[in-house]
Amino acid sequence: MSESHSNDVRVEPATVDDLPLLVQLLVELFEEEEDFNPDPARHEIGLRMILENPKGGRILVIRNDHSLIGMVNLLFTISTAVGGMVLLMEDFIIHPAHRGQGYGSRLVSEVENFARQKGFKRITLLTDKISAESQRFFQRHGYAFSNMIPMRLLLE
Repeated sequence: MSESHSNDVRVEPATVDDLPLLVQLLVELFEEEEDFNPDPARHEIGLRMILENPKGGRILVIRNDHSLIGMVNLLFTISTAVGGMVLLMEDFIIHPAHRGQGYGSRLVSEVENFARQKGFKRITLLTDKISAESQRFFQRHGYAFSNMIPMRLLLE
């Protein structure tokens, strides 16, 4: 990942040491979403599974020397439609105190650079249907709505 020359901000892979702060960010994210309820114990399990399985995905963080600014979860899968590896981008969050300062754009740019470097053919993201602000943010970065509609079955 590239390093910023301004304000000591950098994007890098998360580590197990980041777990407490990552869990806090997910709690904040899921408090904003209608489909999920915050559950720190489950968030930690899921985060740990990704961190311990780099062939299945990555968690990237944006930070400076003082704080964790935000995170994104990248899951890897194969698409028969495009005939190759694709990314599913989830859990994109910038801490509320750092929003509107370009950190989200920086993180999106780093995700796209990572995907290109690793030969991924597509990035698909899920964003909250009721969050027009989030949708506009990703549209400004070239993401478009799909005709596909996510559906799910919870097996719990």
